[in-house]
Amino acid sequence: MRDGYEGTGPGAITPDGCAVELYSRLAVGTEPDVVAAAVPAGAHILELGSGVGRMTHPLLRRGFTVTAVDESAEMLERVRGARTIHSTIEGLDLGEKFDVVMLASFLVHTGDREVRRGMLRACAAHVRDGGCVLLQREGADYHANVPRERVDAGGYTVRVVSAEPAGDGVNSVRVEYEFPDAAWTQTFLARPLSREQFEQALAEAGLKVAEYLTEDGVWVKAVREAQGETGFGGR
Repeated sequence: MRDGYEGTGPGAITPDGCAVELYSRLAVGTEPDVVAAAVPAGAHILELGSGVGRMTHPLLRRGFTVTAVDESAEMLERVRGARTIHSTIEGLDLGEKFDVVMLASFLVHTGDREVRRGMLRACAAHVRDGGCVLLQREGADYHANVPRERVDAGGYTVRVVSAEPAGDGVNSVRVEYEFPDAAWTQTFLARPLSREQFEQALAEAGLKVAEYLTEDGVWVKAVREAQGETGFGGR
């Protein structure tokens, strides 16, 4: 399994170890609002790593057109109302350009540097002139403030149990999800990135930060280096 995921719990498991049933239960937070405030109404969004459509469906309801990409056919079967593409992110080559390319779910922190580079190259290759790339980063204390837990408004508990060094600047992160009727445990490899390291990773793909969209720096709008600050802004 590419990133060392080990999922346990009921339901099918995707190629990278995610439990389809788990992700179908996770509630969406404020992320669609962040996206909607950062891009023009009705934009065509290329969503990389869409999963079961946790973000896809709220964005569709807000009037966006979404092309959803995921390497799991089982995940994509649960997406409704969007064009779906069954592919890895780093291997994607649609020959199309989009108003917005979105790489959420902390995927930029994948433990494999080459996979990350491929993901960011895919972002740069598929965004149109004047468009933007939206990325979701880990919070500053994601790997340091452990163990921690939160009770989601959806009525389930998420615990980040540990983040232990696994070599080469990568941590093995263990997360537990507890629902009233089921529980899952997931262990995956994640590479912490300082703001400087994150911006350098973007630069390697020909991207640059246009704006940090949230106070905590978790959501970021980037543009291609050549277009500088000429891309569209928020609404």
